[in-house]
Amino acid sequence: MDIRSLSATSGYAAARPATQADPDFVANSATERAKASFENFTNTLKTSEQVSVQAMTGNGDPHALVQALAQTELAVETAVTVRNKVVEAYQEILRMPV
Repeated sequence: MDIRSLSATSGYAAARPATQADPDFVANSATERAKASFENFTNTLKTSEQVSVQAMTGNGDPHALVQALAQTELAVETAVTVRNKVVEAYQEILRMPV
């Protein structure tokens, strides 16, 4: 008898079926995830602003400034892309016949 087949069988039995909902996914509703994303976006902008003020007063690291600006640029581009997708979806809904 091959011991590897027994461990594979017990592994299959212990695995969660694909049809069951992921408890972590269900616990984090879409509203909570959106709220966390907005808070992350706001924190990124605040951090970038603080680093920029430090750099302008001469107390900041130029490397940290460039890194903060790159993070802010990425966050803003992501927000604009999401906004465009939402507007596009809204316009598509308006075009639907009733």
